[in-house]
Amino acid sequence: MSKQELVVLGGQDGVDGCCPALLTAPLDEDQAADLAKVFKALGDPVRLRLLSMIASRAGGEVCVCDLTPAFDLSQPTISHHLKLLRQAGLIDSERRGTWVYYRLLPQMTDRLAAILTRPAERQPPAETAPAGAAS
Repeated sequence: MSKQELVVLGGQDGVDGCCPALLTAPLDEDQAADLAKVFKALGDPVRLRLLSMIASRAGGEVCVCDLTPAFDLSQPTISHHLKLLRQAGLIDSERRGTWVYYRLLPQMTDRLAAILTRPAERQPPAETAPAGAAS
């Protein structure tokens, strides 16, 4: 596994300032490289599950002590996966005593959604049943 540092895209700006949607303008080399790092962080099933568990948690945050038992992995391995998600700008953490609590950073998931969403004018019209067809 690579020990490269993952870079957070666009700081704390809004969705508009980040990147163009894939279908509105081609990504430049830097944008593609930055996005690839985020998608790489999401490309592991354990990290994807961790992100899902954090994002879906009532109250918006979850203790690492509640995440670790859901996996057949050691605590240091889970911490490593969480570190990669944090470096990618997908989650944030806060230490409280001996435990660390994680929460989703919706700015990044909103950016990813905006990049992958097709503009309304480019979406094909809804299919309609041919005249005389039974419903």
